Amino acid sequence: MTAVALKGRRVPGAGRPAAAGLRLRLATLAAALLLALSPALSLPAAAADAQFVAWIKGFWPAARQAGISSATYNAAFAGITEPDTEVLRLNVKQPEFTKSVGEYLASAVSDQRVENGRAMMAKWKPWLDRIYARFGVEPQIVVAIWGVETSYGAVLENPKIVRSVIRSLATLGYAGGARAKFGQEQLLAALKILENHDVAPRGLTGSWAGAMGHTQFIPTSFLQYGVDMDGDGHPNIWTSVPDALATTANLLARNGWQRGATWGYEAELPRGFNLALADEKTWRPVSEWAKLGVRRTGGRAFPRGSDKAKLILPAGARGPAFLILPNFEVIKRYNNSTSYALAVGYLADRIAGVPPFRTPWPTDAHPLSRTQIVELQQALAARGYPVGQVDGKIGPGTRDAVRAFQMAAGLPPDGYPTQELLVLLTRG
Repeated sequence: MTAVALKGRRVPGAGRPAAAGLRLRLATLAAALLLALSPALSLPAAAADAQFVAWIKGFWPAARQAGISSATYNAAFAGITEPDTEVLRLNVKQPEFTKSVGEYLASAVSDQRVENGRAMMAKWKPWLDRIYARFGVEPQIVVAIWGVETSYGAVLENPKIVRSVIRSLATLGYAGGARAKFGQEQLLAALKILENHDVAPRGLTGSWAGAMGHTQFIPTSFLQYGVDMDGDGHPNIWTSVPDALATTANLLARNGWQRGATWGYEAELPRGFNLALADEKTWRPVSEWAKLGVRRTGGRAFPRGSDKAKLILPAGARGPAFLILPNFEVIKRYNNSTSYALAVGYLADRIAGVPPFRTPWPTDAHPLSRTQIVELQQALAARGYPVGQVDGKIGPGTRDAVRAFQMAAGLPPDGYPTQELLVLLTRG
């Protein structure tokens, strides 16, 4: 890939003005030649970034092979002559610290969002009833995803967040590093959306990484799950709320959503409970969990003892416990994050009138940073506890390794990595 000539990024050879000037002239000449050799594409000759324009021209054969017409390609890239520097900044930004589950839920499931969700349930009830009849996904779940993703569409009105999907994905495809392949694949899908006339180029807006519309679908997912619910001939998740909500329900339904079942229950564990059973992998009927002493909070009964469930402790032994059902895993097909799936399930329950969680989240349980997780994984591996890939992410392998170390050290085996555990591993 050629060097990226943008502010804040060093171009190889900088500091040798003559050579740099020659390279720039050659790059400009190459871009002009590409323009001349592709008369079907009418990109501006006076490009603000010649290399980026050359890349756009060079991407045309892939688009043509994917069935994109020159008219669509020209319309998509009209006026796009520079990469989006904000996309490049966000692409390389690696957040060092993340919110704890409790902090995330407090933000995602605020009282205001619950109130707004109930208002949206009432406003869109006729459409939500039709969507439920067609896809079998409960209205409160669909509305909760809408709320978590874009605060019921409010985010779409923020010009600092919403940007051209074509420009964003072309920027990633051109200079996205590890995300370049993703950018190119999604760019082709976005062009197919335009080719299908599902939206006009100016209306094809989304986040910096290409998530689009009220419920934030990337282009490939939109092509796979998009639904024309309002009957105008085209799925439209940008301005048609019925289409956006139906598209969301379609994704969940096609990934195994069980009609009439919930996502899970907050649970209480008996004193002395074997925390190693909370391995996030073992499915047992709810009735078997009940025999082990697991109870639903608030003295409420589990509706169906035959439901299969897993036990999770998202914040460790000192935080809430949950029995999660298969629908929880379906929500994670939307976003593969336990915090996200909890937020959607919790918001859906609150919208439907279920009381708030009873067990408080530990306020001093700050999550490890990515750097600290890497340090934790390396320390566990050095002690003979396999963690899988050392990638700075807490996955099943890392949790199993943490749990095994905790058991060996005589600690509660909740699989939850803490600052104290890291200190014990690295200095103890």
